[in-house]
Amino acid sequence: MTKIYHNPRCSKSRQTLELLQSKGIEPEVIEYLKTPPSAAELDEVLKKLHLEPQDITRSKEKTYEELDLKEKKLSRQEMIQVLVKNPILIERPIVVQGAKAAIGRPPEKVLEIL
Repeated sequence: MTKIYHNPRCSKSRQTLELLQSKGIEPEVIEYLKTPPSAAELDEVLKKLHLEPQDITRSKEKTYEELDLKEKKLSRQEMIQVLVKNPILIERPIVVQGAKAAIGRPPEKVLEIL
C-alpha cells in the first residue's frame, strides 16, 4: 500500500499526488496537518527515508523561528515530538511504499521507490 503525507495547499504535494495517480497508483492520502503522525509512525517514516528529524524540518516556517529551533540542540526523540506537535514543520510530500519512502521534491523523486 502506498501512502502520501499530503498537504492539498502545497503545489509540490498536489503534483506528487497527480504523478502517482498518473502511474495508476491510488495512494492512501494522509492530510498530515489534520491528522498528524504519531511519534512512532514518524520515527518509522524517518527510518524508511534514512533521514533524521532535522532533515525533514521546514526551517523557513514561522513556527520554526517561534520555537527557536535553530538554536536548540534537541535529541532525535525530542525533535520528533516537536514535529508531531507542529506538523506544519514536516517537509512535504512524503510518499511511503512498503519499506521505502521518499520526499517528493521534486515530485519525480518518488518514482525511485515505486
